[in-house]
Amino acid sequence: MTDRPGLTGQPADAGPDAPIVALRGFESSLPIALLRARAATANKFKRHTDALGLTQPQWRVVRALAPGVPLDVRTLAERCALLQPSVSRLLKSLEDRGLIQTLPGQDARRRLLTLTDRGRSVFNRAAVISEAVYRDIEAAYGREELERLVAMLTRLREVAEGLPDLPRTMPPLPPLPPDI
Repeated sequence: MTDRPGLTGQPADAGPDAPIVALRGFESSLPIALLRARAATANKFKRHTDALGLTQPQWRVVRALAPGVPLDVRTLAERCALLQPSVSRLLKSLEDRGLIQTLPGQDARRRLLTLTDRGRSVFNRAAVISEAVYRDIEAAYGREELERLVAMLTRLREVAEGLPDLPRTMPPLPPLPPDI
């Protein structure tokens, strides 16, 4: 076993017969903790977006366009944490429902998107409920705690984006079975 807190299993150098490599416990896994927190939090907002006939990705697009500054698809995808092909698909649905419109850009290939009056009405209704959900979360979690959490998550994202895809120093890897 290992002496690092939260780690389970055998050290990587325990040999090929070792049952498992040392790894943080499942409940201590950062990706799992983030996924669970995201799911629990997003569920609190989902009911009102569902009532408006919006998926959560569609709501993120509507919310990103709400300030009134036209955005291109690439910027919208980045801001909404969505893949560009996904954004392109959901834009068609929002446009068909009359919630967004395409404006001509300086470059004919670049689509600029903005909310329509109908889209702003949907946003305004959802925003009232969304802020009420935020107030409930702040009341239970603490406003300052929530602000600190958002700042910490922003910092974590920035750090993670700055790291290489592989560890800086690759530890010895256990062998794979020959058929993989």
